[in-house]
Amino acid sequence: MGLGVGLVVLAAFFWGLSGGIGGILMAEGWDAFVVSFYRGAIGLVFVLAWLAWRPGGSGLGSPKLWFWSAVAGLGVAGNFAFYFVSIANGSVAVAATLMYTAPVFVYLVSFALKLESPTTLKLVAIALVMVGIVMLTQIYDTGAGGVTLIGAGAGLLAGLSYAIFIFGFKYAGSHGSPQAVLSIAFGVLVLLLMLPGDNTQMVSVLTTTDWPLFLALGVFGAGLSFAFYINGLRTTAPAVASIVAMIEPVTATLFGVAILHESLALVQIIGMALILVTVTALSVKSRATPPIPERERDAE
Repeated sequence: MGLGVGLVVLAAFFWGLSGGIGGILMAEGWDAFVVSFYRGAIGLVFVLAWLAWRPGGSGLGSPKLWFWSAVAGLGVAGNFAFYFVSIANGSVAVAATLMYTAPVFVYLVSFALKLESPTTLKLVAIALVMVGIVMLTQIYDTGAGGVTLIGAGAGLLAGLSYAIFIFGFKYAGSHGSPQAVLSIAFGVLVLLLMLPGDNTQMVSVLTTTDWPLFLALGVFGAGLSFAFYINGLRTTAPAVASIVAMIEPVTATLFGVAILHESLALVQIIGMALILVTVTALSVKSRATPPIPERERDAE
């Protein structure tokens, strides 16, 4: 359980970096859907190479693997696209905050499917982390140039999409190898995001001097991060994973401070500490919570 949570945290760290990289690219004029497409496409190349290197036990003959991997791909496509649209119409910190309404969706679905029990600890943890994120990103300060309607709506849809891919990966992982699951999921993503993007920019990426940023975005924001995430999710309950992965907005904010030379107010530092302490406490407590039994997952 501890290793699983650690892998999810590492994945979230890379996702936080990818938000900052995507923000830089869109600030230079790149379309949000183009950035999303190449993030997934480069990730697809990465996981296909992994699948070719270790093809054993792929489970590609299982219809359940294809179904749940496709569901996960739908969620990832929505998450990437809506997240970057939200960043383009707001900021990295605000987009990350809105995306992390995902635990609300995850818990509601988990309670409905009886995968999680609504305990006081879980409800308090959700409340504390959400308060910490609000303090960190100062989303309540919506002055001129603040959160737009498009930015807010896209951020919430990114959160809903995040909840979808959590469950997709959770169930797909019991029917095949991580590399097979990711190959199908990213393949679905590429098909879904191929049309919405600017066609001229799609071609221009191949010869742009910004290619190192696109490469880093794809490798760290899709390839490595999702490899860590899907392995970690195998032994981590979906709702716990969604809480632990809230390290992403912390990383995104630190990226802004260190790379974009932004500054943190005292209330933001307090919010960051609140998030880290709560996530750590929840991670320790989650060791006593067993994952979904194999027989229950196979019955799905």
